[in-house]
Amino acid sequence: QVQLVESGGGLVQAGGSLRLSCASSGRTFSSYAMGWFRQAPGKEREFVAAISRSGERTYYADSVKGRFTISRDNAKNTVYLQMNNLRPEDTAVYYCAARVGGTLYNSYYTRGPEYDYWGQGTQVTVSS
Repeated sequence: QVQLVESGGGLVQAGGSLRLSCASSGRTFSSYAMGWFRQAPGKEREFVAAISRSGERTYYADSVKGRFTISRDNAKNTVYLQMNNLRPEDTAVYYCAARVGGTLYNSYYTRGPEYDYWGQGTQVTVSS
């Protein structure tokens, strides 16, 4: 069983920045591919960013490309999402996810069903 705990959400004005963190309890974090998803009120969950277990490959949704950066620190069992130039439409609950099994070294994953474990989510609210 892997537990994921997100932190770093909050209220920020448009144009501001936040950094989300997701700490994993897994003993083999470096073997997990990780991702961030978000869900706004009344909308379906959507993919935001993904990072390979190696950390060498990343992928972003078009809506956040150039503004958000995903990274990981395997020594700290933590994945991050740096969010810059935030917009009101970024308002959502943000979830991190871990893919534990069948993970290739330099692969990232962009669909929810590809992930095995999810955090409880952290609220990000961007005011205009």
